[in-house]
Amino acid sequence: MGAGTREAFSMPKQKITKEMVVDAAFELARQGGMEQVLVKNIAGKLGCSVQPIYSYCKNMEGLRRDVMERVSGFIQEYVAARMEPENLFRSTGRAYIQIAKEEPNIFKLFILHRREGISSLEDLYRTETNPKVAGVIARERNISLSQARRLHLNMLIYTIGIGTIFAVTTPGISADEIFAQQEFAFEAFLKHTIDSGEEDQNGA
Repeated sequence: MGAGTREAFSMPKQKITKEMVVDAAFELARQGGMEQVLVKNIAGKLGCSVQPIYSYCKNMEGLRRDVMERVSGFIQEYVAARMEPENLFRSTGRAYIQIAKEEPNIFKLFILHRREGISSLEDLYRTETNPKVAGVIARERNISLSQARRLHLNMLIYTIGIGTIFAVTTPGISADEIFAQQEFAFEAFLKHTIDSGEEDQNGA
């Protein structure tokens, strides 16, 4: 059998791309947290030697940033798929709690990753929310845009907090109990926001 025939029957080696490396690293983080994102684990997931992985992992911090971009994109797609236009605010909050239940490692990575350039709650609000939501809340609740932003920020902080509790407790708090608590907080924050607005107008 000639060399050409042998080449025809040989299986070509799979080319390992950066996208494949990031995909594998994301799945490892999803299954066991960022501490599982190691070169040997990525190689094992891709079924290759560590050599092609090292060409993309000279800087593990850069790879982790790429993984966090995937995490943020995953969260955004998950929440967007569960948002109800007629009940945007509540459905968004519920979606965050649901992802804490279904994807605890993804949620923990999202909550706990370092956020650069944040020196105030206003900075946090701008980076973590869709700017259009406050306008929807203002129309739905017949309140001012500034009141809607204040309400939205309060619920963002509360949802992150209660979502973290939900994600790190065992054997686990009932999702119905979390939703009920979230609803209670929403009504309390709404009342406080409206009352504060009235006080501001009276004092003006």
